[in-house]
Amino acid sequence: MELCLAMLTPGIMAGVAVWGLARGVDLWDALLQGAKEGLQVLLRIAPALVALLTAVYMLRASGALELAGQLLSPLLERVGVPVETVPLLLVRPVSGAAALGVGAELLSTFGPDSPVGRTAAVMLGSTETTFYTVAVYFGACQITSSRYAIPAALCADAAGFLAAAWATRLFFGG
Repeated sequence: MELCLAMLTPGIMAGVAVWGLARGVDLWDALLQGAKEGLQVLLRIAPALVALLTAVYMLRASGALELAGQLLSPLLERVGVPVETVPLLLVRPVSGAAALGVGAELLSTFGPDSPVGRTAAVMLGSTETTFYTVAVYFGACQITSSRYAIPAALCADAAGFLAAAWATRLFFGG
């Protein structure tokens, strides 16, 4: 079974190459064209990514995330979201790497089998880095107005956070 899984990716690549050769495709030219298009996409999305990462670091350094966490704590307690997960709620839509760092900190502080640890793990798996995703996909498609995409995605993130907290309580108690 392990050998089959290990050979899956090389097998798919070989199958695509054989199929392309059978259809008369110049594989080297196709590879170069794909690489060229990938670099063009990178150049289009790089400014948005740099701006996004700069904003994340500025928010963390300014203390704005901690202040927002203090303001949201009473509301989250009422809907059943552990208050300790507030930093994760605020960082996850902006930065996946920062969210993983916050999640790891929560797991090391409270333990992976604690209600906070379990909730944080489910939240990480059931939400998206909204601003990063919008920056990448909209940048790649050269869309300049996100219109309702960001509010809708943030609502989906909020639903994911609530569902994660409720599901954790439902399946694990606490």
